[in-house]
Amino acid sequence: MDLLVARDMLAWPPGNSENETIIDGVAFNLTTLKHWNYTYWSNRTLSNETWCELGFKPYLADALYANGTWINSTSCYVPLDPIGTRSAVGVAYAVAFVICLFFIFINLARHGKLHLPTEKRFYPIGRRWQWYWAIWVCATAIIGLFFNVDVDRYYVMEIPIIITSFFWYLMQMGTTALVWEAVRHWGSWMERQFIDPNPFVLPENDPRWHFEFWVPLFFYFWDWMNFFMIIPRNWGPIMRQRAPDQVVNEAEPNAMDPRFKAAVFMLFVCWCTICVYLWHAVRHYEKKFVGATNRVKGFFSYMPWRFVLEIPLLLALIAFQGLAAWRFDLSPLKVETNVAAVFVGGYTPSLLIVIVQIIDGFMRPNEDRELIRQRRIRGDAVDRELGYVTKPAWWHRNAGADDMANRIMRNVREVGGGRATANRVDHIAQDRVHQRESTAIEMNPMSPGAGGTAAAPPPYTPYSGKSDRRKTEQAMAAAAQALFPQPSPAASASDVPPPAFGASTTAGGGGGNDDGGSLRPRTAERNHSTASSVSVSRQQPQQVRSMLDV
Repeated sequence: MDLLVARDMLAWPPGNSENETIIDGVAFNLTTLKHWNYTYWSNRTLSNETWCELGFKPYLADALYANGTWINSTSCYVPLDPIGTRSAVGVAYAVAFVICLFFIFINLARHGKLHLPTEKRFYPIGRRWQWYWAIWVCATAIIGLFFNVDVDRYYVMEIPIIITSFFWYLMQMGTTALVWEAVRHWGSWMERQFIDPNPFVLPENDPRWHFEFWVPLFFYFWDWMNFFMIIPRNWGPIMRQRAPDQVVNEAEPNAMDPRFKAAVFMLFVCWCTICVYLWHAVRHYEKKFVGATNRVKGFFSYMPWRFVLEIPLLLALIAFQGLAAWRFDLSPLKVETNVAAVFVGGYTPSLLIVIVQIIDGFMRPNEDRELIRQRRIRGDAVDRELGYVTKPAWWHRNAGADDMANRIMRNVREVGGGRATANRVDHIAQDRVHQRESTAIEMNPMSPGAGGTAAAPPPYTPYSGKSDRRKTEQAMAAAAQALFPQPSPAASASDVPPPAFGASTTAGGGGGNDDGGSLRPRTAERNHSTASSVSVSRQQPQQVRSMLDV
């Protein structure tokens, strides 16, 4: 790096003639070098306004043609020097960000997975944004820190310092968005838990709703303004740090221009927005306290521990960006900067914020699972209030085939029930097929002899057990008793009161309107024959005496 500092113009080394110069043992045409405006510098390079070539072996060119073409030359902008302190520390930080990136993907899969249907007010993308921004932070840090290695190794500085600084500013922008999304989603999670028991407890068009709608737009406006104030610019003057005069006249003024300083205040507005939104979430979705002191204590008691760490770390990161905008010797834009200040103030806060997010992600459960657990607790409380005792899970698994549902299903099958069809289409089709087959022959098909194919065996009805038969008989007896009530067994014909005085009797001894005849016979004593001479209108049977009476 000392070669980059000492850069003075030197005279051309003498050669064998006036038109020749010998550089490190190789002869070049001095007239051609002067024609193309090449200059020999004290850091042993040959350059003009367009090209820069190394002037020492083994990188020195073999020849220079009259048209200005170098043969086997090496550009000045190549990594030749060994890595230094800045490169070594940068590689260590890059490895740490790579490890964090691995755990971020685990947390993204853990918290981004859905276990409940998507709700209109709480989209899955909302809970994933904080992890997307964490991936952004790690990716920009890794890219910038690996290019940081070439800041030490380049013989003459060029593009590596620009790429490192470019991704460092992107990392700061992403870190601010990461903390914002963590706070915003925590407020959304508090709202989701607050309205889950009663979705109508909060109106949708009140000032609270409008605040939560417009604040994210306000935040990202200032966050992206930080991006547009820093990134779209001419980075060429900043990388010209090849000599002390270039650092003072070109690099330093461009690294501390008003746009860098204004970008710091935009990030500070974002930080204030995060704090206001955190206060808003605690105020609306947590228990309210009376008194200023109690409110302050309640605010910090309800605020998650990760925000107690992340918000001050983010403020330190923004403060260092402001410090770098006013002091060039502490800025990552400078090649020979203060390495300790750059990594402690520029990279450590972002790394710690990502680590805190990862640890908190492993400690918190999936939100859908947590919501299911809360609903189960509320359901158990309601069951206890109503006196309802739910059966354990093993009850349904061990109930077997003797539970009520299976018993009803067996009864339905016994009376010829089947699956529901439109007007019993299946049964009608089977009947038609059976009729069509039976009309073709006079007799039913007979089973073939020993030489033919054996007929299908009759359907097998498995033995259901003595207990099942007894239950079936008891069920049928109970149904018969309900449909056809019978008199008490103690009642008999002798207990029937005598007929009233003057009641007429027939020769057959049967009264037409006596009470004994009104008794219904028992089910077992019924005669199912249809050959009866007694009218259903309970008239006396006709006495046939001769053929003339017929």
